[in-house]
Formats: sequence, C-alpha cells, structure tokens
Amino acid sequence: MSTNSSLLQTIEPDDPSVAQAPSRNTVSNTRPAVVLTPNNLASAPADAESGIAGILRQSAHPAALFCLYFFRTSAIAVYILCGLLTNNYVLSTVVVVVLLAMDFWNCRNVAGRTLVGLRFWNQVDDDGESYWVFESRDPTRPANPVDAKMFWIALYVFPALWLLLFIVSILHFSLSFIPIVALALVFNFTNAVGFTYADRDAKQRWANSIASSGWNMGMGGIGGQILGSAMKNSVGRLFG
Repeated sequence: MSTNSSLLQTIEPDDPSVAQAPSRNTVSNTRPAVVLTPNNLASAPADAESGIAGILRQSAHPAALFCLYFFRTSAIAVYILCGLLTNNYVLSTVVVVVLLAMDFWNCRNVAGRTLVGLRFWNQVDDDGESYWVFESRDPTRPANPVDAKMFWIALYVFPALWLLLFIVSILHFSLSFIPIVALALVFNFTNAVGFTYADRDAKQRWANSIASSGWNMGMGGIGGQILGSAMKNSVGRLFG
C-alpha cells in the first residue's frame, strides 16, 4: 500500500490550460482562408511599376492595347532598321506602309473604341458636304484608367517620333524616305486630331447634359435656367 500511495502521490493532475489548447487551435483553423483573385493582384500598387506585364495585367483590354503598341512600334522599327536588314528599298517601303495602314485602321476602329470608348469618321451628305461624326460611350461607364493613359500616350508620342524622323530625313538628304515619313505623319496626325476632337465633343455633350438636367432640376424656373446656361457656357469654353 505504501508503494501504491507513493505512486499516486507522484502523479500530478493535468493542467487545464494544456487540455484546452487543442480546442483553441481547432477554432483558429476554422477561419476562412484568404483567396487572392486576379482583380486583387491587379489593384496592388506595385503592379503599376512592374513593367509591361503589370500594365497588361491592369488593362481591361490587353489584346487591343498590345496591338496598338505593336503596330506603331513595328512601323518605326522597320523604318529605322530597313537599311540594315535589307537593301531592297521597295520591300522595306511596302512593309512600312502595310504596318502604317494596319495601325491606322486598328487605332481608329478597334483601339479607340475599346480603350477609351471614342470613335470618329468623315461622312458626306447628299449635298456633297463633308463633316465629322463623333461617337462616345456612356459617361456612366468610364474607361479603364490604365487603358486611357496608355492610349493617349501612344496617340501623341508616336506622331512626335515620326516628326523627328522627318526632320532627320531632311537633314540627311534622304529624299527617298521622305514620302514614307510623310505618309506616317498623315496617318498619325489624322488619328490624333480626330480622337482629340472626339474626346472634346464627348466632354461637351456630357457637360451640356449635366447643365440642362442637374441645375434645372435642383433650382427650377428662371433661376435654374440662368445657372444652367452659365454652367454650359463656362464648361464649353473650358473644353472648347
């Protein structure tokens, strides 16, 4: 009996805190896991500085954005390197003209419509009078900021590059390449001017709709009409 009593006295009771530890771990393991979606990854601030991959990841239309820069960069690259790649002037000219034509069509009909929601064309009425027609998306559905920024950069930077190449061609007396650069300037400046006026027209119509609906509904009567007219004129001068 003494031996049994001594053994019983040496056995200590279980620590209640240790016994409850597994239950706390079980509860903590039941917390829902955090799942990272592509949208969360694209909205991270570090993506803005991760190069081309980050820009395409944040873009709502990466294919259209890639084609816009591909055609424009390829046309300039082939024009600059045509003397190193081949001595065939006709072949290099045809390749550059085809790339310029594809870029002009893509920028006007695909990139502008999908990236910034703008479109323009020239129309001739029954009397033979030519005029510009502009289309824009609903202002309640704004464009992706990355798409819009990259589109306007491409729209204004590449004409400046072609203008620089035009000056270089004149200084080096490269008369055979001046027609190619002149055609590139016509295509690029046409898109730049057309989309600039399309964007201005969209902002003007948006301002007119806000002025005619918001102010008149808020103020009403002659006072609302006066304030709406004043806002319409001021916004028109701002974007005009």
